[in-house]
Amino acid sequence: MEKLLVLTHVDEYGVALTRASLEAVAAGVEFAGALGAALAIGIVGAATDAAAQQVAGAGSRVLCVAGEAFAQARYASDAAACEALCRAAEATIVFAPSGSRFSRVVPGVAYRLGGFADTHITALTMGETLEATRWFYRQRVEAVVRRERRPWFLLLEAGTREPYTASAAAVQTETVAVTLPALRTNVQGLRAPKQDEQTIRPGAKVLFVAGAGWTKKQADGQIHAAEAETLILGFLRAADASLGSSKSLVDQSGENQAVLKFMTHLNQIGQTGATPRHAKGLSTCCHGEEPHVVGWRFINERRAISMDPNCGWARGKADVVYVADAFKVIAKVNALLAEKK
Repeated sequence: MEKLLVLTHVDEYGVALTRASLEAVAAGVEFAGALGAALAIGIVGAATDAAAQQVAGAGSRVLCVAGEAFAQARYASDAAACEALCRAAEATIVFAPSGSRFSRVVPGVAYRLGGFADTHITALTMGETLEATRWFYRQRVEAVVRRERRPWFLLLEAGTREPYTASAAAVQTETVAVTLPALRTNVQGLRAPKQDEQTIRPGAKVLFVAGAGWTKKQADGQIHAAEAETLILGFLRAADASLGSSKSLVDQSGENQAVLKFMTHLNQIGQTGATPRHAKGLSTCCHGEEPHVVGWRFINERRAISMDPNCGWARGKADVVYVADAFKVIAKVNALLAEKK
C-alpha cells in the first residue's frame, strides 16, 4: 500500500503554514483517498503548534520538526528535516509546495532516499495510478508523468488548487527528532523592500504588464519615462497589483534607451520569462504576440490597452481590448481608485 506524505513549512513570520503548503495539503487529502494510501503531514518550522491546527480534520498523522534551527530556510537543516520526516512516515509518495524553500531541498532529499523528484507539477490525476502533469520548454509542451520508482517526490506549483480548510477537530502531533549536520550557514535575518516598493506580488489578483511603448515617443514627439513611472507605480499601489514586463522593455537598459528605473529582468514574463498565475491581467503598450501566448497561459481574464487594434496581441489573444492611450487611461483609473480610498 502507498504511503503519502505532504511536506509543509511555516511562513516567514514563523506562525502559519504558507498558502502553497495548504494547497499541497488539499492535494494530499484528495489523492490519499483516491490511492487508498495512508496520509501523513510533515511540518517544518521554529514552532509548529499553530501550524498544526491548520491541518485539523485531514485524517492524517501530523509529524513535526521544530526548533530554532528550522526558523529560516537553509539547505542543510531543511534537507535533514525533510529526510527525517520521510523516514518517519515511511513515505512512498511525497507532495511538497514548489516554493523557494523546498524546491532547492527536495531533489537532494530524493537522492538520499534513492527516489526520484519531479518539479513544477501543475495538475494531478488518477488513472490506473497517480499521474502528474507538468510543462516543458517554457510552457510549450505538456507532459503527463507516471513513475514506478519510490519514493516519488512531487513539487506542486502554487495557485493550481484551493488551499485546505481546517475543521474544528483536535490535532495530535508527533515530534520527529533530527540529527543536524554541521551548520556552516548562519541566517542573520531578512532584508526586503517595503511593500509599496515591491513590484512582484505572486498573491495579487491583478497582473499589470508594461510594454516598451511606455518609453517611446508619444503624441507630442517626446518621451515621458518619468510620467510613465509615476503612473505605473501609482496603479500598482492603488490596486495592489503585481508588475510584469515584456522582454523588449527590460532589455532596453542595455541599449542606452529610456528605461523604467524599477523594472528588472525579474519582472519579465513570456517565452523567456515567468509564467505567473493571477485572476486578471492588464497588458499596456505591448505589441508582441508570442510573449503573451506563453506568459499569460494561466491568466484567467485578459485585457489590453493598445493604440493598434490590429496587433497580434489584440487580435484574438485578449478578452477585452481598449483602443486608447495608456497614459490617459491609467491616469484616469488611478484617479478613480484614489476616490475610493
